[in-house]
Amino acid sequence: MQQPKVSILTPFKNTETFLPECIESIINQTYSNWELVIVDDGSTDNSFDVVSTYTEQDRRIKLSINKGIGIISALRQALEQASGTLVTRMDSDDIMAPHKLEVLTHNLITYGKTHVAVGLVEYFCKDGVGKGYKNYEAWLNTLTRTGTNYSEIYKECVIPSPCWMVYKSDLIACDAFNPDIYPEDYDLTFRFYKNHYKCIPCDQILHYWRDYPSRTSRTHIHYAHNHFTALKARHFIAIDYDPDKTLVIWGAGNKGKTAAKILLDHGIPFEWICNNPNKIGRKIYGKTMHPFSTLKTMEHTQSIITVANKKAQKEIRAFFAQLHLKPITDYVFFC
Repeated sequence: MQQPKVSILTPFKNTETFLPECIESIINQTYSNWELVIVDDGSTDNSFDVVSTYTEQDRRIKLSINKGIGIISALRQALEQASGTLVTRMDSDDIMAPHKLEVLTHNLITYGKTHVAVGLVEYFCKDGVGKGYKNYEAWLNTLTRTGTNYSEIYKECVIPSPCWMVYKSDLIACDAFNPDIYPEDYDLTFRFYKNHYKCIPCDQILHYWRDYPSRTSRTHIHYAHNHFTALKARHFIAIDYDPDKTLVIWGAGNKGKTAAKILLDHGIPFEWICNNPNKIGRKIYGKTMHPFSTLKTMEHTQSIITVANKKAQKEIRAFFAQLHLKPITDYVFFC
């Protein structure tokens, strides 16, 4: 039986230092029926020449220059050029585990369409991986081991951008990378969720995620936290908002204010509560701030929690448990 072809979508920009290790990790995959559709998104270093050298050695590598501007345009172009039945993404500064494509392909074929094959990830950095990234790695891998990624989708991106695989037809069906919505990996995760694509559990490390100071997710404005909050709020309104319940925002920090503005812009009514005595009783954007205790007097509520303090989050979860409220249906954590 012929193995299905896997199209690997890889935008790159000024990553000449890391490209050889990345491409060689693809060439050395145990699964051989793949094509690397790699797009130069305006590099000013020698990245294009580095990739060109590999195209001369391996016909499976298809190199082009982005006709537009930005990573989403490059991904869109790569998808248009992809000829594989299955599609995955790879970041040009990362490394694939040797069996990555084999495991993802096997899992996806086993479960079939409308599924997302995912794998465990591991951060690495020559100067050591920071605590925040290690915590994210552990949290993300815990979800992936059980395939329960969507259970905390509003908290953070629950599918790592370079470690998923889907049928190309499913990627097109959810209108991936169109229009330009950043952060594009988180937006795509919400599209999978909205279309009810189920995540396939996996307990193997398949991707090595490189961290370094100039990494795009650290430096580009499109990956700032205000963009994440705005994206969460818009997808929440489109997917999970229940107009038959009283919507409540918890917290009046920057994330709470961003969410509130978007709700106001959409004409969605809500109550606003916080635990800051200096804000309780005051109005923000014309909405009066109430204490947390107000929630006990409300019935049929749906809450957006923007409180970042870990201790407070545990107390909030315990409070919801006492009221027999369920995640997603009755409350979502935005941080």
